Amino acid sequence: MASFLSATAAVQSRNGVQSLPIRDSEGGSTLPVSFQQSSHSPHADDGSIDHGVTQNPYERRFSPYEFNGGTTLAISGKDYAVVAGDTRLSEGYEILTRDVTKLHELTDRVVLASAGCKTDVDQLWSVLDIKCNVYKHNHRKTMSVESAAQMLGNTLYYRRFFPYYSFNVLAGVDSSGAGAVYSYDAVGSFERTPFSATGSGQSFLIPLMDNVISHKNRNDERRELSSDEVVEIVKDAFVTAGERDIYTGDKVEIAVITKDGIARTTFDLKAD
Repeated sequence: MASFLSATAAVQSRNGVQSLPIRDSEGGSTLPVSFQQSSHSPHADDGSIDHGVTQNPYERRFSPYEFNGGTTLAISGKDYAVVAGDTRLSEGYEILTRDVTKLHELTDRVVLASAGCKTDVDQLWSVLDIKCNVYKHNHRKTMSVESAAQMLGNTLYYRRFFPYYSFNVLAGVDSSGAGAVYSYDAVGSFERTPFSATGSGQSFLIPLMDNVISHKNRNDERRELSSDEVVEIVKDAFVTAGERDIYTGDKVEIAVITKDGIARTTFDLKAD
């Protein structure tokens, strides 16, 4: 306040010259200023300075999307597929719930794991369930993992101009009995891969999977991993992600898919 009054006095003492002296290493200079209040300003008589934030109109934004965090992972094997997701649901720095699944069974041999915006994920699951039921009634059989992968790709592509804010990985057992994992982008492009990870902890899991699953940059002999070994790898991977990602934690839900069906288990993670 004192500096404001002294500045005003300095301007008045200069016979109305609207400038203030600036002292710097380059010599004296002046800065044009104005202390005149607009006659139509609602705050013209309260002595305040309008910084263009609270007294002038400014833009407000709304986003239909909210990132609720979470991490998913899927790994394919010779005759099985393992898919997992943590159970934490967050918004910013707030944990909304510690017990929400990110795994959704489309058939008895196909599981979809989704992270991202919870409302979009739920809507996507609902649409896919309807399409699976229609397929079953029309064809008198359960949809295969190959067909489910194409259906999910088409469904995401139909919404390409206003995409579902969901990061998806599809896992199952194909018609030959081999494990299958499909990785997707936001608008439905997909490919079959040995593994896939999505969500907030993706960057922590993929380098680890490149090493232990794809066997990249290793000189030792590669061997076929059993489903039990892969489950232990998944547990270690989520412990690793939970140490560095605040949106991953509480529990990891693991589903092992074989030709005989789906077996689920859970493993506790950090709760902070």
